[in-house]
Amino acid sequence: MIPALLSILLAQAAAPPPAAVPARRAAPVAMVSADERKAVAQIRPELLRAHMRFLASDLLEGRGSGSRGDQLAQAYIAAQMEALGLEPAAPGGGWLQRVDLVGVTTRVDGAARARRGAESQELKPLEDLVAFAGVDQPEVQVQGAEIVFVGYGIQAPEFDWDDLKGADLRGKVLLVMNNDPESDPKLFAGKTRLYYGRWDYKYEQAARAGAAGAIIVHTRASAGYPWKVVQSSWSGELFHLPPTGAPQLPVKAWATEEACRRLARLAGQDLDALRAAAESREFRPVPLGVTLDLTLRNEVRRTQSANVIGRMPGSDPVLSQEALVYTAHHDHFGQRSEPGHPPVIYNGAVDNASGVAMLLALAQAARALPKAPQRSLYFAAVAAEEQGLLGSAHLASHLPLPSGRVAANVNIDGLNLLGRTRDVVAIGQGKSSLDDYVTALARMQGRAVVPDPFPDRGSYYRSDQFSFARVGIPGAYVKSGTDVIGKPAGWGRQQREQFENADYHQPSDDVRDAWDYSGALEDGQLMFYLGLKVANSPRKPAWKPGDEFEAARKAALKAIEE
Repeated sequence: MIPALLSILLAQAAAPPPAAVPARRAAPVAMVSADERKAVAQIRPELLRAHMRFLASDLLEGRGSGSRGDQLAQAYIAAQMEALGLEPAAPGGGWLQRVDLVGVTTRVDGAARARRGAESQELKPLEDLVAFAGVDQPEVQVQGAEIVFVGYGIQAPEFDWDDLKGADLRGKVLLVMNNDPESDPKLFAGKTRLYYGRWDYKYEQAARAGAAGAIIVHTRASAGYPWKVVQSSWSGELFHLPPTGAPQLPVKAWATEEACRRLARLAGQDLDALRAAAESREFRPVPLGVTLDLTLRNEVRRTQSANVIGRMPGSDPVLSQEALVYTAHHDHFGQRSEPGHPPVIYNGAVDNASGVAMLLALAQAARALPKAPQRSLYFAAVAAEEQGLLGSAHLASHLPLPSGRVAANVNIDGLNLLGRTRDVVAIGQGKSSLDDYVTALARMQGRAVVPDPFPDRGSYYRSDQFSFARVGIPGAYVKSGTDVIGKPAGWGRQQREQFENADYHQPSDDVRDAWDYSGALEDGQLMFYLGLKVANSPRKPAWKPGDEFEAARKAALKAIEE
C-alpha cells in the first residue's frame, strides 16, 4: 500500500510543472561556469513539489520525532540519496546516524498556584501557563518556591552586564523576560537579538544558578510569534538528548503577559515598572514574596531518531578530505489529539518538508556536474530540530570528519513560495566571510542582500546552522526577501507575518496548489552556487574578527594541525 500511495503522490506532484525561473541576466563566466548553470537546471518546481507532497502527506503523520512517520521520512530520504548516487556518509557507515532521544510528556496536575499570605492566584494550564519538565522523572514538584524577577537573566561580561548580581537563586523560580535589551544600539546588538535573548539561554542560565524553575514572560513582540505557537510547540511529547552531566532545570515554563501581570500585582508590584528597571545595568533581582506550587506528572521514554547523511566525494586529492555541508531538518510536530477528538496532524509542509525537498534537489544538481567540486559535499537531513536543534547538535558533536575540516554549513529551513523577490536575506549577515559570496551571487541574479527584516527574532540561533557555529563552523542561512516582484509594497512582509500568525507550527502548514515556486528556485540556485564557491575555494571561510564563534573556530583549526 505504501509504494502505491507514494506513486500516486509523486504522479500528482509531477504534473503540470510551472515554468522555470527566467534568467534576469546572463551569469558572468567568471562567476558561474556553463557546467554549473546547466547543472542548476536540475532544481525544478515539479521536483520540489513531488518531494514535498510525500514528506508532508498524512501518511507520515507529521514526522514527529521517534514516530513511525519519522522513520518513513528517514527511509524516503535515504532512498532518494541512494538513487542519486551519493555515498552513505553517517559516522561508522550507512545512511543513518542514530540520535538517542529522551521523550517526556508532561501533564500539569491540577493548576499552578501562586501565593502571598492569604491571597493566591491560579495559573491555568495552556490558558495562562505552559509548563514542562526539564528532568527525566515521573513527577516534578515545586512547593512553596519563591518567585524572583531577574529581568533578562543575562550575564554578559563583554557588555558589562549582569542581571543576577551574585544573588542566591537556588531553589527559586525565576520570572524572566524574553529577548535582550534593545533600547541602546551600543549595547548587545540593538534590535538584533543575540543568543542572550533566546529562551534556551534563559533556561540554561536558570539551571546554572540552581533554580527550581524558570517562567518566561511571553509577549508577541519579544517571542516573534503568538501564544498559540507556545501552546503547540511546548505541549505534547517533548524531546531532549540524554543527560550529559550539565546542570538541569526541573521546571521550564512560559506564561502569558496577562498572567505575569497578575503575579506582579499579587506581589504588590507593577510588571511594566519591573521591566523598565531591567533595562539598566544597575538592575538587581527582585524577590516577589510570592511562592509557587506546581506538580508535573511525566511519562518518560527512550527512543531514537536519525540524521540521514549522504556524501559526494570531492575531486581534489587533498581538499576532498574537507567538506561543505548542506543541512535541512526533516522533523515536525507529529500528531496531537484531545479526548473525544480524532488526531490532528501537523504536516510541516513549509517547515520543513520544503527544505528537505531543496536539499535533495541540490544533491541532484551536484550529481549533474561533469566534475565534482574540489571539496566533498555532504547532504544531511537532520532530526529533531523542532525539539531544540537536537539532531544537528548531535551531528556537530559527532561529525564524520574533524570540525576543522568542514569549510562551512549551508542550512535550509523553509522555502519562499510567494514568488521571485528583488532582495535576499542572509541571516547572520556580518558574522563571516560567507557574506562576500552571498552578496556577489545575489548581485549576479539582479538582487540585493538586505538586513534581516525581523532582526529581533534571533533567527540565526533558531535553526541548525547554530549547532555548527557552536563548534566553530561558519554557517549560511539564506532566506528570501520580502520585496516580491509584481506585488504591492509591503505585500511580502504581510504574507510572512500572516504565515507566522496563522500557520507556523500549526496543522494548517500544508501543501497548497496556489504556491509560486519561482522564488524558491532562485534561492535554491543561489544556495547551490554558494556551496560550489566554498567547495572550490583554496581558502575556507572565516568568522569576522571578534565574532562570538571565532574562538571555537581557531581551536578546531588548531586541532587538525597538531
